[in-house]
Amino acid sequence: MNNQELKMILDIISRVGKSHPWHGVPIGSDAPRVVTAYIEIVPDDTVKYELDKLTGHLKVDRPQRFSNVCPTLYGLVPRTYCGEKVAQRCMEKTGRTGIMGDADPLDICILSEKSITHGDILLEARPIGGLRMIDDQEADEKIIAVLKGDALYEYFQDIHECPTALVERLKHYFLTYKDCPGSEHRQCEIAEVYGRDEAHEVIRLSQEDYRQTYPKLETLIAHTVENS
Repeated sequence: MNNQELKMILDIISRVGKSHPWHGVPIGSDAPRVVTAYIEIVPDDTVKYELDKLTGHLKVDRPQRFSNVCPTLYGLVPRTYCGEKVAQRCMEKTGRTGIMGDADPLDICILSEKSITHGDILLEARPIGGLRMIDDQEADEKIIAVLKGDALYEYFQDIHECPTALVERLKHYFLTYKDCPGSEHRQCEIAEVYGRDEAHEVIRLSQEDYRQTYPKLETLIAHTVENS
């Protein structure tokens, strides 16, 4: 997406009054300790929804072919991008070469006691760790967070404090959600489960990748808000 397309998006936003969930919503003043998350999928969804990058609308990506469903709230972190710096961190930590960023906003899974019944919402979440996932030679990091103020999960400070079964459930979902049952070839792999400090670093790097990819965007947003 080039800056002309982004300006078109922001011009539309100024008319309809809805901020683009990726580009128009701030990550939060306390990031990476607490971040804003845009929710695309909830655990009951049997269809995979994802953000349409150009319009900012939530769209149907595909029906879930098999019985596995995402075990947590799932979405993206605004104004992040998995690019060169995120990919470099992945290679440094895994010893792999030839890894590229997946050119998407940073994914986030949010643990919550409460049942949230639909996506296309914003919430505040506190990152506690992540899954260093590689999808067909692309860095596809999954930040794990807890819903801010959640009565059950709020006390978790690091993913390593979570029950092993919970982490294994998340790993199983992401390792299998693109594969056919019985398939011998697995497209995705999880190279590492990392804690809170590394999650914070991945978020910071994804913010740097975003600013490097869209260097004029903050000026465009400020101009649009000022003239709306």
